[in-house]
Amino acid sequence: MSEHILAHLSRADAVLAGLIRAVGTQRREARAGDCHPFETLAQAIAHQQLNGTAANSILKRLVDSCGQGAFPTPQMILAAPVERLRAAGFSFAKIAALKDLAQKTLAAVVPDAATLQQWSDEEIIARLTQVRGIGRWTVEMLLMFQLGRPDVLPVDDFGVRAGFRAAYGLRRMPRPKALAAWGERWKPYRSTAAWYLWRALELERAGTLPQPAERIRLPRVKKLRRSARRKTVASLARRAARRKLRRAVASSARPRRSDGRTRSRRHPGPRSRAPASKK
Repeated sequence: MSEHILAHLSRADAVLAGLIRAVGTQRREARAGDCHPFETLAQAIAHQQLNGTAANSILKRLVDSCGQGAFPTPQMILAAPVERLRAAGFSFAKIAALKDLAQKTLAAVVPDAATLQQWSDEEIIARLTQVRGIGRWTVEMLLMFQLGRPDVLPVDDFGVRAGFRAAYGLRRMPRPKALAAWGERWKPYRSTAAWYLWRALELERAGTLPQPAERIRLPRVKKLRRSARRKTVASLARRAARRKLRRAVASSARPRRSDGRTRSRRHPGPRSRAPASKK
């Protein structure tokens, strides 16, 4: 890692500076840059909701059964029967995601790495999340470890949030929006900051995590509009229920005919008055 990057992060954040000193200067893990995004995203689909050992076993069976010893191409994935992919260990949902990824790769929705390098982070996220089963977090991992983007902060990542809680001595996990607001000070090297937050969990397990240099208070962020929308919907539902109840009570109070039907109450017209007697 560049000494310039570490110096910038240390000046911007005293707690992160202590974590950097404890971890030391190490080379960040990186994947092969010439690997096609199709392969990276297919591997990410295999790893979803599984530990690394189980996912790697599934990928090995996929290579042996569909790729003839090499990672299968999109054409091979589309030609593979569902039964073969199921035998490799993929669920039906993951098979659908793999097939969709293969189709979108052939349609150039998922381009090669050289093309992606010309796009911004948000453009890449918007394009690749069109694939079934691929979310923002998966694309952020591709940005960090394959494309080498320096300013990615995966605020929804459990390890990053847990590492922040441990390093900063917090009682609770930070909310993603609060973590994003705090991470503004790490720009334009938030990928490196995230890497050190992952290392914080390793130090915590080893009992060598340093005490935070200072106590912090995360910035307050506005609550999601979705919660306000839920309250509005619930309020409208209660009002509708009350109106329905009032109509039901009013309907039960109406006089009924001999056949059981409710008599319609029409507004009575003006009554005719008898002429006054002349005296």
